[in-house]
Amino acid sequence: MKIALAQLTSGIDPAANASTIVSAIAEAAAAGAMMLFTPEMSGLVDRDRSRAAKVLCREEHDGVLAAVRAAAAEHRLWVHLGSLAVLGDDGRLANRAFVIDESGAIRARYDKLHLFDVDLPSGESWRESASYAPGQGAVVVESPVGALGLSICYDLRFADLYRALSDAGATVLAIPAAFTRPTGAAHWHILMRARAIEAAAYVVAAAQTGTHADGRATYGHSLVIDPWGEVVLDMGEAAGIGYAEIDPARVADVRARIPVLAHRRPIPEVASV
Repeated sequence: MKIALAQLTSGIDPAANASTIVSAIAEAAAAGAMMLFTPEMSGLVDRDRSRAAKVLCREEHDGVLAAVRAAAAEHRLWVHLGSLAVLGDDGRLANRAFVIDESGAIRARYDKLHLFDVDLPSGESWRESASYAPGQGAVVVESPVGALGLSICYDLRFADLYRALSDAGATVLAIPAAFTRPTGAAHWHILMRARAIEAAAYVVAAAQTGTHADGRATYGHSLVIDPWGEVVLDMGEAAGIGYAEIDPARVADVRARIPVLAHRRPIPEVASV
């Protein structure tokens, strides 16, 4: 099954970002892909909160989401919209992923569970929890590529989430991201490969890349990793569209060779001695 990944350098104009994604949907469909994956914050990358507040809105009014749904229906292509910033019921934002089917219907939503609050050695400081509410649950959805487990960016560092997703039947793990360059260079590839190996599942990680209009820089290197931990696709640093094949038989083969899912046991209480 052929999939497409859109590696983006999303900016501060949602309409321009929507146009880029719509073009990617048309290109991926013409290339014969069954599903397109986009990065975290596909609709807006802007750390100027005052400026961003002027365009952020509730899901039902989001122009990027509406444009992607319309394009998915027009081109009969499933889309995993890595995430959008949308206003929630409590006035805070949600970092929300969407799985959209070939009719343009939303099949699943997932709000990012783990929020990125860190001070990096480079001097960068991030406080995602200052604006965003954390999600409240994990999600697995049936898709053309199989049972798709949803996560977003910083979730990557929390292995328990991927254990829960694979226990729930996920054979493909979506990990859209906007990784910083320092953390990307240090940890991106090794953590992605670890998640694939632990779950004996494919990892599909569409990423933001390059220097954005708001001044931030992201790592790129959108990846597809197979269940054995082998890199099927690494898109490097250039924005664009990449393609890879997802083979359900590969999941079954790896899980038969090393049946880690079948061998999992509940973790007993830890004794302090």
